[in-house]
Amino acid sequence: MREVAGWRRAALACGAGVASTLALPPLHLLPFLFVAFVVLVLLIEASPSARAAFALGWWFGVGQFASGLYWIAHALLVDAERFGWLVPFAVGGLSAGLAIFTAIAVVLARSLGKRGEALVVALAASWAAMEWLRGTILTGFPWNPMSSAWIESTAVAQSAALFGAYGLSLVTVQVAAAPATLAASAGARPWSRLRPTVLAALVLATLHIGGWMRIADVEDSLVPGIRLRIVQGNIEQALKWRPEQAEASFQRYLRLSASLSDLPVTHVIWPETAAPILLTGDPVRRAAIGAVVPPGGLALIGVIRAEFEGGRVQRAWNSLQALDPAGSIVGTYDKFHLVPFGEYMPFRAYLAGFEFIPGSLDFSTGPGVVTLDLPGLPAVGPLICYEVIFPGEVVNPDRRPMWLLNLTNDAWFGHSSGPYQHLASARMRAIEEGLPLVRAANTGISAVIDPYGRVVASLGLGREGIIDSALPRPLASLTMFASYGNWITGVLIAAMALVAAWAGRRPKS
Repeated sequence: MREVAGWRRAALACGAGVASTLALPPLHLLPFLFVAFVVLVLLIEASPSARAAFALGWWFGVGQFASGLYWIAHALLVDAERFGWLVPFAVGGLSAGLAIFTAIAVVLARSLGKRGEALVVALAASWAAMEWLRGTILTGFPWNPMSSAWIESTAVAQSAALFGAYGLSLVTVQVAAAPATLAASAGARPWSRLRPTVLAALVLATLHIGGWMRIADVEDSLVPGIRLRIVQGNIEQALKWRPEQAEASFQRYLRLSASLSDLPVTHVIWPETAAPILLTGDPVRRAAIGAVVPPGGLALIGVIRAEFEGGRVQRAWNSLQALDPAGSIVGTYDKFHLVPFGEYMPFRAYLAGFEFIPGSLDFSTGPGVVTLDLPGLPAVGPLICYEVIFPGEVVNPDRRPMWLLNLTNDAWFGHSSGPYQHLASARMRAIEEGLPLVRAANTGISAVIDPYGRVVASLGLGREGIIDSALPRPLASLTMFASYGNWITGVLIAAMALVAAWAGRRPKS
C-alpha cells in the first residue's frame, strides 16, 4: 500500500469506509466488512506518520458515516424550500465531525500495535473505545455501531447479551481485520501470518454456536391476558404537521384502532406524535380515544404535551400518555434524550437567525430513564424515538421494567436505510437487556421483538395497518450486560490494548 499516496490514498480509505456500511442494515453484505477492514489495516501499516494515519482514518470515517447517514437528507427535504440548502452541510458536516472518532481510533491503533497481529488487536480495542465515546460525548450519537452488521445473524448477535453492542463491535473489527495479516512480508513465518485468521474464525464459530445453543430450544413465553394492538398510520411527514391534516390523521388512528380482530385486544399503541394535537386540554378528543380503548385496557399514545401561560405555550414535551376507556390520562412519560437541531437548538442564544427547527421554543427534557406502572400492564420502560439507540441507557437501574416500549416517527427518514438501522438498534437493546421490546412507528417499521432480539411480528415500511400481538415475557434472569453494562466493554478494551502493546513491542524472531 505504500505506493498508494495522495488523493488515491484518501479515495481508497473513503471507499473502504463506504464498503463497511454495505454490511450494515438493510443490506447485511458481510463480505464487505472484511474488505473494508483489511484495506484499513494495510493502509495503517503503510502510514509514514501519525498525521498520515489520522488523515486516512478520517477519510475512512467520512466514507462510512456519509454513506450510513445519508438519510438525514430526507428530514431536511420534507420542507425543501426552507431547509434543502442544509443537506450538504448536515450530511457532510456531521460525517466530517463523526469521522474524527475514526481518525483517533486509527492513530491509537497505530501507536499501540504498529503492524500485523498487534495492529489488528489494537484497532479492535481503539475502535470499540471510540464507539463508546461517540455514544457518550456531546449528548452521544451511537448510530450504526459495527455490531449492527450481525443483527440478521441472530445467533452471533446473542453475544450482545454478554458484552453489549460495543463489545460485539470490538469482536467484529478484530474478526474482519484479521485476514490483513495474510499479506505480511514473505519473510514472516507462515503460522504467524495465518494465526490471526484462524483465531478469528474460531471466535466467530464460537459466537455462532454459543448463540445458536442459547436460542435453539427456547419456547415462546407470553404474558397471559395481554394482547397489544400497534397502530401504524403511515402518514407522510410532509403532511403530518399541516393544520388541515391534523383531524384526518387523528381519525385514521381512531379507525385503525377500532378495527375488528379475531382475538380480543387489550391495549392500543400509537407511535410518536401520532396525531399533532394536545390531549391535556382537549376532553373531546380524549373521549374519542377512550371510545376505542378496550374495556379495562389502555391507549398508549405519542403526543406533544404543553404548559400554557396567558394563552401561549411556555413549555412543551415530546411525550407518551396513557389513556383509559374514560379518556382520563393515567400515566405520562416525557422524552429526556432530545435530538440536537431537531427538538432543541443548541446554543440558541448564539445562533439567532439560524434556527433549523420551526418556532422559537425548544422541547423541554424529561426526568430521565423511568419505569411506568400502568393499570393492567407489566411495568414498562418507555423510550421515544432515538432514545432506544443508547446501549446501557434504556433501563431504570433502580426499578427494572418487564418490557420496553419504543414510540418513534421514522417518517423523517423516508424510504431509506434509516428505519432499518433504527430497528436494528431496538433489537440489539432487547438482546442486551433480555427484555421484550414493542416498537410503534408512524410509517414503519413497527415490530414486536422478543428478549432474544427476534422479530415476532412486524409491519413493513410505508404500510398502513395494525399489528395484533401478545407480549413476550422477559428472561427469567438478568443477562451479563444487564448486570454490569458497558463496564464489561471497558475491561475488554483495556485487556486488548495491553495485549496489543505487548505484542507490538516484543522482539521479532
